[in-house]
Amino acid sequence: MQRKAYVPGTAVLLAALLAGCTGGSGGGDTATDPKPGDAGATTPAAQPGKYRTLPEACAAVSHDSLDSLLPGIRQITDQEQRDTAYEGEATLTYDTDRRVGCGWKVESTDATDHLSVDFERVVSYDNSISDDTRAQGIYATKEAAADLPEPAGSATSSATPSGSGGESGDGSGNGGDSSTPSAPSTSPSSSASTSASTSAPGAGGGAASPGTSGTPTDLQPRELGSLGDEAFLDDKLSPASSTVQQRTVTVVFRTSNVIVTVEYAEQPTASAGAPDSKEMQDKARNLAQKLVDRFNG
Repeated sequence: MQRKAYVPGTAVLLAALLAGCTGGSGGGDTATDPKPGDAGATTPAAQPGKYRTLPEACAAVSHDSLDSLLPGIRQITDQEQRDTAYEGEATLTYDTDRRVGCGWKVESTDATDHLSVDFERVVSYDNSISDDTRAQGIYATKEAAADLPEPAGSATSSATPSGSGGESGDGSGNGGDSSTPSAPSTSPSSSASTSASTSAPGAGGGAASPGTSGTPTDLQPRELGSLGDEAFLDDKLSPASSTVQQRTVTVVFRTSNVIVTVEYAEQPTASAGAPDSKEMQDKARNLAQKLVDRFNG
């Protein structure tokens, strides 16, 4: 009879324990639920770049272009040596999907010429930044490093009163002061001259005065229009510390998420003066245009 008196109490105790366990489990589940709205918080990924691959760099430059840029190739009489010269030497890279390059060096009776091309495919690993935007940033860094002189037709130079004999654009790149008012009027002939010198390098070169690096002012380093999405040209002459000077012309352009660099250098074999700036720039720009067409083709 004593044992029967304890049975109802035991049942009540077990029921209470079971109810407590069930309530604790439910509270734990509620605490680990994801935050409301998490599933809809993701933002659309930025668009990938236009180009997913790169061309073979040493095959990207035609024999005709190499004949023009490296005249010494045509002076090689041995066919095997000439074929080797055309092949160039691939640049060592560790990811050919992201970067490739090639270089050529050929000697002639008049000069030693160097040519190199470099292709960089930019990929953004940030879903909020597109490949093109990342490429624009890298290109801007390259242009800033080139330290291009300020264009002659900029607001800073036009603000100088005509006839004052003051400084004109000298490549200092100070950027000017936006608070300084521009000149009341600009001569149409002056504007036309500035436009022509920007769009057609070398035009009217005979009237141009020498620049700080031995380059005529209308052939000074500058931004280029109608070449890819954006482009610039740099032209440097080695210091006149010796009788032989080397000129290096560099053209950099961006097309979508690919940045291309063309570097063309020439050093005369004898004291024959500095290499011609206009001729070298025309050749480098012509090659750059062909590479743009290759990407867009």
